[in-house]
Amino acid sequence: MESEDLVVGLDIGTTKIVALVGNVVDDSIEIVGIGQSPSKGLEKGVVVDIGQTTSSIRKAVSQAEKMADVKIDSVYAGITGKHINYLNNTGTVSINRSDSVIRKDDVRRVIETAKAMQQIPPQSEMIHIIPRQFVVDNQEGITDPIGMTGTRLEADVHIVTGASTAVHNLTRCLNSLDIGIEQLVLEPLASSHAVLSSAEKELGVLLMDIGGGTTDLAVFKKGDIWFSKVLPVAGEHMTNDITVGLQTPLEVAEEIKVEHGTVFINEENQDKRIEVATVGGNEVKQIPIKNLAKVIEPRVEEIFNLTFQELEDAGYRDLIPSGVVLSGGTSLLNGIVEYGNRHFDVPIRRGSTPDDIHGLRDVVESPIYATSVGLLKYSVESHDYLRNGKRAMGQGGSVISDIFSWLGKFFRR
Repeated sequence: MESEDLVVGLDIGTTKIVALVGNVVDDSIEIVGIGQSPSKGLEKGVVVDIGQTTSSIRKAVSQAEKMADVKIDSVYAGITGKHINYLNNTGTVSINRSDSVIRKDDVRRVIETAKAMQQIPPQSEMIHIIPRQFVVDNQEGITDPIGMTGTRLEADVHIVTGASTAVHNLTRCLNSLDIGIEQLVLEPLASSHAVLSSAEKELGVLLMDIGGGTTDLAVFKKGDIWFSKVLPVAGEHMTNDITVGLQTPLEVAEEIKVEHGTVFINEENQDKRIEVATVGGNEVKQIPIKNLAKVIEPRVEEIFNLTFQELEDAGYRDLIPSGVVLSGGTSLLNGIVEYGNRHFDVPIRRGSTPDDIHGLRDVVESPIYATSVGLLKYSVESHDYLRNGKRAMGQGGSVISDIFSWLGKFFRR
């Protein structure tokens, strides 16, 4: 298989590294290789040990290479962490030509203006700049201004930033493996391509990607991302709570969470008991599963409360009539969907693998792989991957490539 036919998504998470190799055929993706390794050297999505992180990435990439029988030389890499921030901004330009027709160059100019570099926090850099809407001569809600006539063009953009040190350290890990970065992609943005429908994005929806170290939030409205936030609390915190609450070793607590973790007790499991190894591993005790639920439920409540408080503070609580979609490994927790539906006045569902994923589909159906699958779909749906099956060259992950990729959807259709 020719490497030019392939795209690679690399999910660099706090608890796991996943590399997916996809073969792009028309508008569908065939998964032909997968590699996974425990993530070491990251804390809440941020590299804290370059050597360990590099080793973890190497293992996952090597497994994917062997399965797909290819050499991976570039990836779409997910990025998250407590260092991620966002801001919304506007830019304005005049259309001075005689026919007043808005062209591609005008859109480039107004987005460049909206970047407002002076507003970027010190020691930070942009990861994405995403147009939310355009305004032509005070007419709002325009998604594609090209070809319209007007004398004044405004752009409302969503800008995602990350700490320069965090971005550079992640880049260094990949560079040391001779792996290029096609683009760094905000992980909830990537996951949205895997688990959200276009109708949900248009009407308004919240994505909650609950991983090991972070809970990544993204609100979509009118087809684009309007709000993003990374919460430094997720599945690892539940594991730590179980360790303390049940007085069991950390690795045993993780196994208990995965196999028996539940948010609340119903009639079917109210009398169930589970075996728990004690600290030191010399004894095994049996405890009611309701004791486990009492440990897990407060942390789930905290995650949901923090999430909706962030939406309230940002003024987006009423912008999600489609409800909430959960992804990430912690979304598999028994009862978490029912808990959310019971305590919050919005519909909540667990995300699933899109229909246009083939090949090793049965392997990646779990929401655990939402980000890595989403990275592959992002490469196609953002039009960084050309229709003839060859990657667009020279885009290299720079912020301006987001603009060109966005513009591309109007000139390649």
